[in-house]
Amino acid sequence: MNEIALPVVFPLLAAVAILVLRRWAPALALAGATLSLAVSLWLMGRVAEGHLETLLLPGLPDMPLRLTAEPLTALLTVVIATVGTFVLIHSVGYMKQESGLPRFYAVMSLFLAAMQALVLAGDWVLLLAAWELIGLCSYLLIGFWFQRSEAANAASRAFLYTRSADLGLYIAVFILIGSAGTSEIAATMNVGGSVAFAAGLLLLLAAMGKSAQVPLQDWLMRAMAGPTPVSALLHSATLVAAGAILLIRVTPLLAPGVLLAIGLVGGFTTVTTGLVALAERDLKRLLAASTASQYGLMLISIGAGAPLAALLHLVAHAAIKSALFLAAGDFQHARGGTGFDRLESVGRIRPWAFAGFTLAALALAGIPPLSGFFSKDAVIAAALSAAGAVWLAPLALAGTLLTGAYLARALRLLWRGAGGTRPVAGAAWMGVGVWGLAIPAAALGLAFGPIEALLDLPAPEAEGAWAVLLGLLAAVSGLALGWLVPARRLLGPANPWAQSGLTVAGGLTAVVGRPAMAVSRGCERLEDRLYAAALRVGRRGLTIARGCERLELSLYAVVLGAGHANLAMGHLVRVGDERRIDGLIFALVASVRAWGDRARTLQSGLIHHSLAISAVVTAVMLLILILASLRF
Repeated sequence: MNEIALPVVFPLLAAVAILVLRRWAPALALAGATLSLAVSLWLMGRVAEGHLETLLLPGLPDMPLRLTAEPLTALLTVVIATVGTFVLIHSVGYMKQESGLPRFYAVMSLFLAAMQALVLAGDWVLLLAAWELIGLCSYLLIGFWFQRSEAANAASRAFLYTRSADLGLYIAVFILIGSAGTSEIAATMNVGGSVAFAAGLLLLLAAMGKSAQVPLQDWLMRAMAGPTPVSALLHSATLVAAGAILLIRVTPLLAPGVLLAIGLVGGFTTVTTGLVALAERDLKRLLAASTASQYGLMLISIGAGAPLAALLHLVAHAAIKSALFLAAGDFQHARGGTGFDRLESVGRIRPWAFAGFTLAALALAGIPPLSGFFSKDAVIAAALSAAGAVWLAPLALAGTLLTGAYLARALRLLWRGAGGTRPVAGAAWMGVGVWGLAIPAAALGLAFGPIEALLDLPAPEAEGAWAVLLGLLAAVSGLALGWLVPARRLLGPANPWAQSGLTVAGGLTAVVGRPAMAVSRGCERLEDRLYAAALRVGRRGLTIARGCERLELSLYAVVLGAGHANLAMGHLVRVGDERRIDGLIFALVASVRAWGDRARTLQSGLIHHSLAISAVVTAVMLLILILASLRF
């Protein structure tokens, strides 16, 4: 087997083994993720040495499936496998007292396999299949605690929002394949004109759904109803990253007008969701809003024509955000929830988890020399050098300031106050998961230079001191405001609106979600009625069938009785024929033959016998005549 497929195969085999064996689920999932990480690092090394490979698999006629190992895809496999491995390590402790572990670890492993297939896909057909599979896995994982109505509703909402936006990807793929005559992604990047413009806008729609960009961001915060390791994986390197990865890969296709639209969508999202995060009263929901905001910064970079800056921030954000979520899972076990009213002073009680959370938070805020400082520097530099800098640069700086503000607010709320804790089962496993990602979150900036040299992606035209100074000023100002000024004072009258998610007239929930769910419930009721009607018809049909069966049995009994009577009559006839009629005939024949035998004795052939018989007969005849004459 070609080694390109191994990052996909190992977690896929782990998922199958867990479902078949129904035991050793954590160990099998960890084995699959660890092997995937090992072969991803090996594959990255080969690609760095210049070995670019493609694996062709059977697919549609004249459209084989492709797995491609190139610098971008190899780097993303390492990011996904690294985050997945440490999230699964954390899950061993977090899920220790939960039921349904085979289902959880099987879907997590399948999720990793699907995401690896997505980033390695070299053709649109395979990418679509992997895109669908990560959507299914996210639905199953968000709704893992499906007995809880909140989790079930969150899973349905995520499925509805993302599936609606996925229509853009399908139409774009059909347009690109139809125009290029091939499903190979690299070949379809050569189309231009109106085809490229339409396909770019449709791909933006798909990315907005997956990466939770305004106005499709609401599902991401509600997805916090799932287990925290699921949130860490979704928000860092898998589902939500898929939208940004898609746009980074298709950058050569994007027309200037599409790039501006991408930048504006990202800029509006980073500010809007940053305000929502600042007003949040739940740690996991704050981190969810932060995810949408950070992917907004990535879209600003893509819109500015610098996908390399977006990729660097995506890599840094994967480690940072997963570490933040995993630390939040530790706090959740210590206090039984993630609301800030419960988490006050938890940082004092769980110092190691809080230290990892703080390190990742400062990295995300953009404090040097942590990784987020370098990636945000690249984002701001891209925005400053873009054609639409007058719009993109202020939005990028505002998003950076808001990042520092809501993270400082979270740190203050986690540290202040006093309170107790309860025993945390599996704390050692969770600690390994947190620090296994907090360390890369701090040190990844050292790897950005080699990554830039390896990747053939457009970089910001001019970084300069202005980008560094403005970015650092925005980050420090945000941290100071978030620590010193309460959110309700920072937001003023807009605070209640921000707490509701800045929705207008109920947002898409009112415009799309509720009508769609109402239609769904109506269809469900119609289905129940049709099922009940079919059941009634079936019962009636069964009653008729049983009546027909009884009638058939009765007719069969009558026919069987008639048959028996006919057989008895035949038997009597045969007995009468054989023993009565045949006997009488045979007796008559025997009598005739006996008289014949006696008569034959008279015919001896002797004269004196014949004369004696004649005399006797004559005498008898005379006697009869005499008697007859005497009578008359």
